[in-house]
Amino acid sequence: MKIQLLGTGGADGVPALYGDTRVSRFARANGGKDVRSRTAALIDGILKIDFGPDTWHQMTREGLDARDWTALLFTHSDADHFALDEIQYAVFPFNDYEYVGFQVYGNSVICRAIIERFPEWPFEVFMTESFQSFENSGYTITPIEANHTAGEDSHNLIFESDGKTFLYGSDTGIWPDVTWEKLKDFKLDGMVIECTEGFAPTSYYGHLDAKEVLEVVERLNKMGTVSSDTKIWTTHHSHQGEATHDELVEFFGPHNINVGYDGAVIEIA
Repeated sequence: MKIQLLGTGGADGVPALYGDTRVSRFARANGGKDVRSRTAALIDGILKIDFGPDTWHQMTREGLDARDWTALLFTHSDADHFALDEIQYAVFPFNDYEYVGFQVYGNSVICRAIIERFPEWPFEVFMTESFQSFENSGYTITPIEANHTAGEDSHNLIFESDGKTFLYGSDTGIWPDVTWEKLKDFKLDGMVIECTEGFAPTSYYGHLDAKEVLEVVERLNKMGTVSSDTKIWTTHHSHQGEATHDELVEFFGPHNINVGYDGAVIEIA
């Protein structure tokens, strides 16, 4: 399984468009891995996770073709993950295609928004619910409940294929008990987990800071869900987290956790 992190930034990216934080200033001056577009990922070139406002740039930057997608999977409806109007460019009149060549999966909020916005457009839309697995292109995909958005069934996603299991968690918060219980059923070969708040924790329940990432990984380790062989990467870093890429590497390195960056490729063999 090959996972490509197309974007690893928080809601307003790094550097933030209107931001003058230390991390934004550093990213503007130094570029490289400190420049982060809005969070998104791609599994084996065909399973696209989230469709944010930076999707065109990310696909073009990496030399990828959206016509290869078999599925577009949404985690939740926040604007940095769900750029609704961008989906229309997949079909006529913007090109000659009369149908979308991929299936769309999302929670009830996502599905309702797509159907209301495009009532007569040729989208094949499937509603997803936490802990209800489904199949696409030989993958078993299991949404699990994130602790992120009140009133919405926000998902993290577990992918299983060819004996390998991978968890993608871009907006997790500290998972509810029902999710921790479900995670006992899995042995993860790889995991991507958010670290939105970095070294600057806030009172918001829906995101993790760096210390909480370590606590989550430690709990998963004690459960047997992850091990020393599990490839663990971070994503969804905010410019408000008071952490540059190298500072995060220094913090997470001793814990065998890799700091994600735009374009990073994770191979699970």
